[in-house]
Amino acid sequence: MANRHTIILMQTSQNRSTRTFMDYESISQAMDGICALYERKLKELNPAIREITYDISDLYNFIDGLADMSSLVYDHSIQAYLPYDRQWIKQKTLQHLKKLASQR
Repeated sequence: MANRHTIILMQTSQNRSTRTFMDYESISQAMDGICALYERKLKELNPAIREITYDISDLYNFIDGLADMSSLVYDHSIQAYLPYDRQWIKQKTLQHLKKLASQR
């Protein structure tokens, strides 16, 4: 499960030209990427603040505020990508952050 290629598909606004994707070697790296995307957005919106903090509800609001977000995760057993929605992404992000917090 750890090394499952993951593609995050997203559209930041209603404008179709904002469609983009990010690909990662694992689900864990994809969740890190989503957090990094949000953190970059926070820094962009708050350039004067040196240390920015947020909680999971802030991250969820960011994900929900996007026009669209979904993922494709490679399943080796069927040699195909399985689609997952933004609820799955939010669940996996929370699990990932909890795992990181327990390692500290």
